[in-house]
Amino acid sequence: MTEDCSRHRLTPQNRVVVGCGIDAETRCAHNHTDCDVIAIKFACCSEYFPCFQCHETCADHAAEQWPRERFDEPAVLCGVCGVELTILEYLDCDHECPDCEAAFNPGCRQHLDRYFAIESAD
Repeated sequence: MTEDCSRHRLTPQNRVVVGCGIDAETRCAHNHTDCDVIAIKFACCSEYFPCFQCHETCADHAAEQWPRERFDEPAVLCGVCGVELTILEYLDCDHECPDCEAAFNPGCRQHLDRYFAIESAD
């Protein structure tokens, strides 16, 4: 890990999130609006990162997409309440945590293909 990277235990469940400048709700140096409150577990390493840029900076390997046949696995973490969502739940949640109703950034849809084996939703 580079000097800008850190590992933090966040959320009530103490999930570990890796990234750059992470706050208590998983916002990072790259994404820090009020609704940037998710972290994604990367298929390649099973670690949560706030964004693909944090993975590029902090991981020692290339990112891999989650294959469609694994979309029923928990892979998205709400930084507000700590609930883990499956990829299908996340894709279907209409930019809001189904557990605590925290708003998720709708702009993330533009780069879902960096995480999941789907076409980019432009």
